[in-house]
Amino acid sequence: MVPKIDQSFIKEKSIFYIDGEIKGEEGNRHMCNQMFVEAYFPIEKKHPYPVVMMHGAGQTNVNWLMTPDGRMGWSDYFVSQGYEVYLCEQPSRGRSAYHPDENGPRRFHPVHVLQNNFMSDNANWPQSRLHTQWPGSGNMEFEDEIDRQFLASQVEYLPKNRDSQILMLNSGKKLLEKIGPSILLTHSQAGPFGWLLADAVPELVKGIIALEPSGPPFSRDPEAKIAENFGIADLPLHLDPPVGSLSELQIEKNITDDSALWDGLAFQDPAPKLPRLKGIPIWLIVSEASYHSQFDHLTSHVLDQCGVEHSFIRLEDVGIRGNGHMMMYEKNNLEIADYLIGLLKEKSL
Repeated sequence: MVPKIDQSFIKEKSIFYIDGEIKGEEGNRHMCNQMFVEAYFPIEKKHPYPVVMMHGAGQTNVNWLMTPDGRMGWSDYFVSQGYEVYLCEQPSRGRSAYHPDENGPRRFHPVHVLQNNFMSDNANWPQSRLHTQWPGSGNMEFEDEIDRQFLASQVEYLPKNRDSQILMLNSGKKLLEKIGPSILLTHSQAGPFGWLLADAVPELVKGIIALEPSGPPFSRDPEAKIAENFGIADLPLHLDPPVGSLSELQIEKNITDDSALWDGLAFQDPAPKLPRLKGIPIWLIVSEASYHSQFDHLTSHVLDQCGVEHSFIRLEDVGIRGNGHMMMYEKNNLEIADYLIGLLKEKSL
């Protein structure tokens, strides 16, 4: 049976592209680095700013459209609650054209990584034993139709986060200039897109919900002496005082008291600030059973060091239990969506 959901609350929808660059030799020129966008508009618009949803690595806009077992996805739910919604498919991903001569090779998640990181309740971190919300069986046999639907949705992606961030920063700025001030809802690999866009065009970012953004900061090696990225993004940000290169970053090991959580890297004091993110409502959301539950506190700590006010929320602390990294797909996905909408309403967003 083909799954169907009611969309009677949608007044209009649109599909368009954020254009890229025309490149190539004469006679064989083509456009590359464009971004596919789909938009949904409610019958009754109840909120001033649209929500722009940005998917993570190996994913597409399917993340937001429907769950693997055929239930309502977050895009429809947000529209049903009166929000305009825009879904961005990363350049060189899915319906956004990929050109190997321009974008280079791509990679994919092997099925055992997908099973371990997103589906299992017996993965290689202790919190995974709390994972009860995956809608399929989550085992390695992949005989469950729900699990196979999820596997079928996975696509190749650029192997370097820096390359994806460059493309999304360019396309994201164009999108926000086109649609106006917006709320950004980012997931996983897309987390830095939110920080970078808020830093680049703060007047166009009215709020950020960061669902388990890329981390931990600076390096996955807590003993590293030199930063591998700028903490919350691979691209440089407008730090104050300015920092021009990775070698200029002064970092140190941050020891975590809780044995269930990772140690990691943070800025040495006094840390540089991120003044362009000042005043933007920001929520950093972490699931109880996700692998991110081990290290997203480090991202929150670096934001604190940089003077970025935000709310660090573990879902179990607000009574939402048993979720993994792919929370928008899980059994209680609409409970989580409703909680996020409640956060926005508290800030009149």
